[in-house]
Amino acid sequence: MSICEVIGGGDPRVLLLCDHASNHVPDDIDLVIDAALLEKHIAVDIGAAPLTRALAAVLHAPAILATVSRLVIDLNRAVGQGGLIPERSDGHTIFGNVDLDPAHRIARFHRAYHATIEAEIDRFRPELIVAVHSFTPVLETGAGAARPWEVGILSNRDRRAADLILAALRDTGLSVGDNQPYSGEVLNATLDRHAEGNGIASFSLEIRNDQIADDAGVARWAEILAPIIEMMRNRLASEAPSAT
Repeated sequence: MSICEVIGGGDPRVLLLCDHASNHVPDDIDLVIDAALLEKHIAVDIGAAPLTRALAAVLHAPAILATVSRLVIDLNRAVGQGGLIPERSDGHTIFGNVDLDPAHRIARFHRAYHATIEAEIDRFRPELIVAVHSFTPVLETGAGAARPWEVGILSNRDRRAADLILAALRDTGLSVGDNQPYSGEVLNATLDRHAEGNGIASFSLEIRNDQIADDAGVARWAEILAPIIEMMRNRLASEAPSAT
């Protein structure tokens, strides 16, 4: 099994990433959980993969989608970061991960996934990297506070792309969160490494998953986002310093 689904694109100025695209668990890994949990958000970002594919098609952009569940290994966390191989998620114990030595899964999945991203960036040096995620309307555990935003934009120190898309989305009348439902300053490992680490503008796109749970929702959001991302890539390209 390949750790990535790689979609080629004729316009490499934008690179799309989807760390939590799949709920697949390889046959040789037993998480010791009820199989029904694999249909929940703890296993996969619901709607993120079809939205990534739809955006890639409209933008003619390359995309890299992970092909393993984040319950096996969370590819949007750094090696050594808590939750890389989750023992609990949203109140559920992942028994097969308890006291597990992470070395084998890191070597098998994490290194291969991030090496693929590095190779794509080395080939094309995109102007913009967009990480596509989704979030739940409410957490199952804890206070269960509602998350009212239709979309959130996550960023860390480099705000170039985040500020552009926040303004464009707010102009549409959508309910938009800036570093909501959680902060990209805390959890944004893929973009910290591959975008900020290379001086490339980026943002993490968080769509509330009830918005993209079916084909109609995915199509609606692709129609909203594609022209905004196209505007952003053109603007970022025009503002980039010329080679001398």
